[in-house]
Amino acid sequence: MKIGGRVHTPSDNQTWLIDAGDAVIQKKATTGPESLSSWEKLIYCLWVADYGMRNAGDLETARNLYRDFQQDAARLSKELHLEFTHETFALDADVPPQQYFERFDRICNEVANA
Repeated sequence: MKIGGRVHTPSDNQTWLIDAGDAVIQKKATTGPESLSSWEKLIYCLWVADYGMRNAGDLETARNLYRDFQQDAARLSKELHLEFTHETFALDADVPPQQYFERFDRICNEVANA
């Protein structure tokens, strides 16, 4: 995969997020959004952010998919006491891709272990 002019190989966390996000999307489609736990909703928000960053290099694509993903992620991560994830989603709405990718593994580790 080419990101920012360089070849990028998927990390274990990227694979985890794709798999976890797929499971959440399937559950949401099958049983409705109200059936998702706070943790599952946070995974979906993170999946949406990652989708936007990896496919378009910004969060505008993510906002087109789920307008309030960033605010919801900040709220959910605070509710789940995930400090680094909360700090990240509380950042300015126009996070540069480099900053997002620098934070990605730590966010995934925090969310996966919640």
